[in-house]
Amino acid sequence: MATNGPFGIDPEDFERALRDAGIEFRDLIGKAGEYLDRTTLNSLVSLLGPLAQGGPTRATKTEEPTTGETGSGVWAIYTIDDDGTARVDQVFPNELEALRAHRDNTDERRRVRFLPYGVPASVLDTD
Repeated sequence: MATNGPFGIDPEDFERALRDAGIEFRDLIGKAGEYLDRTTLNSLVSLLGPLAQGGPTRATKTEEPTTGETGSGVWAIYTIDDDGTARVDQVFPNELEALRAHRDNTDERRRVRFLPYGVPASVLDTD
């Protein structure tokens, strides 16, 4: 009992209880199909599917990471002038630092955006 933690629960018992709950939940969703229309059931399965199937709780990405996710670029705080051209005011290595610097902004023409390396700042211009 002393090796089972402060609550006296054996880790294997905990895993067994979760596994049983997952099986019961999967059966419950299967039975719900008899009472719900197809669109409602599909919505419910898409929301709870990975949990009900005993799979991972996080969706796995099959796509290639974007430039923003890989971090190959900078976060820029920029201002749009009266003629629509953008002027970069500050550059930050990550989004959190840029948003912190931009937190108390009251100028509606001042914005934050990710710029991949090699992209000219003129893409920030407005028409």
